[in-house]
Amino acid sequence: MSCSRVRTTLAATILAALPGAALAQFPPPPGTAPVQDRWPEPTKSPQAQAAPAAQPAPKRAATPEPSIIAEEQLQTPAPAAAKKPPSPGPVPAYAVTCSGVFAQDSTHLKLAVKYDSRNITFGEVDGPEGSKIPGSILFPNDPKHRLEVLWTNEAGRSGTSVIAINGKSQWSSPKGMKLGLPLAALEKANGKPFKLSGFAADGTAGVAGWEGGALGSLPGGCKVGMRLAVDSKAPPEARTAVTGDKEVLSSDPGVRALKPTVVEILIGY
Repeated sequence: MSCSRVRTTLAATILAALPGAALAQFPPPPGTAPVQDRWPEPTKSPQAQAAPAAQPAPKRAATPEPSIIAEEQLQTPAPAAAKKPPSPGPVPAYAVTCSGVFAQDSTHLKLAVKYDSRNITFGEVDGPEGSKIPGSILFPNDPKHRLEVLWTNEAGRSGTSVIAINGKSQWSSPKGMKLGLPLAALEKANGKPFKLSGFAADGTAGVAGWEGGALGSLPGGCKVGMRLAVDSKAPPEARTAVTGDKEVLSSDPGVRALKPTVVEILIGY
């Protein structure tokens, strides 16, 4: 992240039945015969025995008396309630807000407590013209979760100045803005076209103003700025009309032809 870009951007935007055998377990009520005696097998006569074999009538299933049914219901354990699947653990929120540990009065220590001291270091980040700037770096060894925080008080590592999302970082800024967003997505989030500085020789341009759009007013008092880069497949001659020391609207046909996307997000106070 070049300091010149930081300065330019911040200055411009200010950033879910018991089996039958079980009946024997329940004695009949007093004064009544056992279940098997109350429904005896029919006696067959000799004639019937000499007669040609016939298909016997199906036996009538023994029906237990209400009292037996009641006892069965009392002694039959209720089915176990289906176990609910365990709730997923909390998902880390890789989102910068203008409050909490990213508020203006934050410190390196607050970030260390929030994200574990093993996931933060204080070192140097890219500055202007090859120089280095001291700052806190969250997840320094994880490009997808890397986040740089610069402090107003460098010695005390306190007072949030600029929070930079760049490289391959998947952090989002207020309003859910992320790296790689196309021009159309930014205009939609802003509610209207916005102003860009002229594209530089490296094919990048910074947001020079949100033109009264939603991205120009964030809760918590911080401001957001962005740097966009032209599509690598865009023909060099397409940059001519929008390159140089000038300001152009995102709705300009020349800008749209370059199909720029967000390559850096700066949140500052």
